[in-house]
Amino acid sequence: MSETPRLLRVLSGETLDRPPVWFMRQAGRSLPEYRELRSRAKDFIAFCFDPEMAAEATLQPMRRFPMDAAIVFADILLIPLALGQDVWFEAGEGPRLGALPAIGDLQDAIDGSTAKLANIGETLERVRAELEPERALIGFAGAPWTVATYMLEGRGSQREAARRYAYEHPEELDGLLDVLVEATARYLVMQARSGAQALKLFESWADNLAEDVFERIVIRPHARIVEKVRAAGVDTPFIGFPRSAGALVDNYAGAVPVQAVALDTQASAALGRRIQADGKAIQGALDNLLLLAGGPALDSRVDQLLEQWGSGPYIFNLGHGVMPDTPVQHIARVVERVTGKKAKAVAA
Repeated sequence: MSETPRLLRVLSGETLDRPPVWFMRQAGRSLPEYRELRSRAKDFIAFCFDPEMAAEATLQPMRRFPMDAAIVFADILLIPLALGQDVWFEAGEGPRLGALPAIGDLQDAIDGSTAKLANIGETLERVRAELEPERALIGFAGAPWTVATYMLEGRGSQREAARRYAYEHPEELDGLLDVLVEATARYLVMQARSGAQALKLFESWADNLAEDVFERIVIRPHARIVEKVRAAGVDTPFIGFPRSAGALVDNYAGAVPVQAVALDTQASAALGRRIQADGKAIQGALDNLLLLAGGPALDSRVDQLLEQWGSGPYIFNLGHGVMPDTPVQHIARVVERVTGKKAKAVAA
């Protein structure tokens, strides 16, 4: 049997007997062993920057479930931190960011930003050394617009202030996006050279954007990141995730040179087939709330997704991340339904 990971075969355009499967946020609070590990970290940022702990968190779901790929345990807000903006996490509330530094200061910080993220590279190296060769390792970064919304607003929110800023201060926003494109491309090159076999761009806030704005702040920055990574001599395949972009996903798939487009829960069967017909793989789009709920409806939807997209290159995944209170047995049930393999018992 070939040791080429299923994920990489699909990203090269193959249609397999069954799709590879992994879940966004598969490493995290749904697993009791993760909660125990997290309790030993000083805080979340320290956890992300501890290669031993982050590698353990990355590997925990791989030991429990027959997933075809691991995704490095990190966070999309490490780049603002590396660029000099204060970032911290409030318990029960999520991320907080300090005042946005001047664009000139952010530009000056680009050269040193990747070195400040070197621990993420060490995490990848540790995971790749332990992970079986037939299982892929994914690196990732937050996409520029999504990261910019946090940098501008200081927290996760409705993004109305950031969208207004895009209209009122287009040149300033373009300057911020330019900084993030360059820093993100360098970060992803480092991840690929540290063992990541696929790279994912998370555009978590691609919703409620007019078509021309979507082109300017989502499509163009994504395309530029891929181009910069390729110019550095890195041919690692890309998965792009323009979450909640609706009808504009077609625009994204046609314009951004990624190997796969991740689809959210609202994606239609026809949308996925169009992207596959145009020569790209798709990923998604099981509802994470349905995964939490379980039952016959979950089984039915899994079968439906396999049926509607299984005749083309397809990666089975969620439309968003695993929710913290998702029963472990529900995850195990879905993965077994896709792979035919049972989960293993793991002590917390």
